[in-house]
Amino acid sequence: MTPLAKQIIAEKLANHVLNDRQLARALGGSDERRYGLVNRAVKTGELIRVKRGIYVLSNELRDEPVHPFALAQHLQPGSYVSAESALSFHGWIPEAVHSVISITARGKSVSYTHEKLGKFEFRRMTVKPGYFLQTVTRHELQHQVALIAEPMRALLDLVYLRKLPWQGLDYLLEGLRIEQQAISSVSSLSIRKLTSVYKGKREQDFIEKLLRSLGL
Repeated sequence: MTPLAKQIIAEKLANHVLNDRQLARALGGSDERRYGLVNRAVKTGELIRVKRGIYVLSNELRDEPVHPFALAQHLQPGSYVSAESALSFHGWIPEAVHSVISITARGKSVSYTHEKLGKFEFRRMTVKPGYFLQTVTRHELQHQVALIAEPMRALLDLVYLRKLPWQGLDYLLEGLRIEQQAISSVSSLSIRKLTSVYKGKREQDFIEKLLRSLGL
């Protein structure tokens, strides 16, 4: 095992997503020495460089594999997991989603693809001031933390991202393959909360027609 991997484990950081500042505190010494230790650990595969300045230990050295949702939080601080990724997580759609889709309030929409860790998409969304994290919940996933949109918020974020007009309840059940039992169990309050989030007429119209179709 490389000296860097041993030090990370000794510092009880093995299950963390690490950045350059954390490695500097753990290792001490000069920048040149630290870069040498990092590059050696990356070359052996014990340390994985996610992107510049962000690292994780290989799964073989962790207690639990790194969770892609938790990793997304470090790739884009302040973002939350939403759209198809959150709908799949909550069991609203049957398909596994092969890309982690997250929402961010600032910067440009970007994506990252890592051969070992997968694909991450960050989509910028503008909402009413103060409501970016409305109905977004903190989840603990294998002792890691991620912010994940509640199901109805994830659905409306998907409407926003895809510019989907209201096409009837059948479209949600057959086109998007949302489970009927799941959407039927949603309360009027949890849907109406979302009227305070979105600026666009499309999203507001979608909410009102969804409420009407569900008899709420």
